[in-house]
Amino acid sequence: MTTEIKGISSMAMRQVLTELVEAFERRSDCRVTLESVGGVDAARRVQAGETFDVVFLASDAIDKLVAAGCVQAGSKVDLVRSGVAVAVCAGAHQPDISTEEAVRQAVLAARSISYSTGPSGVALSRLFERWGIAEEIQARIVQAPPGVPVGSLVARGEVELGFQQFSELINLDGIAVLGPLPPAIQITTTFSAGVCTGTRHASTVRAMLEDMNSPEASDAKRRQGMEPA
Repeated sequence: MTTEIKGISSMAMRQVLTELVEAFERRSDCRVTLESVGGVDAARRVQAGETFDVVFLASDAIDKLVAAGCVQAGSKVDLVRSGVAVAVCAGAHQPDISTEEAVRQAVLAARSISYSTGPSGVALSRLFERWGIAEEIQARIVQAPPGVPVGSLVARGEVELGFQQFSELINLDGIAVLGPLPPAIQITTTFSAGVCTGTRHASTVRAMLEDMNSPEASDAKRRQGMEPA
């Protein structure tokens, strides 16, 4: 009898999970239904008691769900690490982002800047504060709503300079990815999974997460712009 697994994830993991889930389904008698939404919304829905077997979010978000009793203690599995990249509309001027100062100047020169509501967006906000430019650029910031890729705003010309996880930018049409943030200011997020407390399929979920963390899964993670955790 086929086991049905229901999961929810942040948008940042959508592409890589599609590939990892397909691989697991081929090797198991299991069918996985996965919904990808904004990370803030995903965490809220799990915490509100919506029924899921597994949740995939930034590591600190999983920790909070464990503390709230929504994810089984000891079940968290770190899956991938993802860095932030910068994008502009295809055909637009491509500013230098090779150094911290170059990125700062690009931000100051941009008519509009966008980042997500997720952990990378929080870190960028703090970076702008550290640079002392937060107030100066506040009116030019267009924060992407949860579940809306920053790259889609860039592609439509609504935003001049977009910052988001590289994994969320590489498969979008209509944008040019300038590259990752330079090492001095790179923002790396670890994305993890946890077994939801209400699941009746905990052993199957654990087997799936083990499969997703196997050496064979590494190539899929790198194809989607991430590194194995």
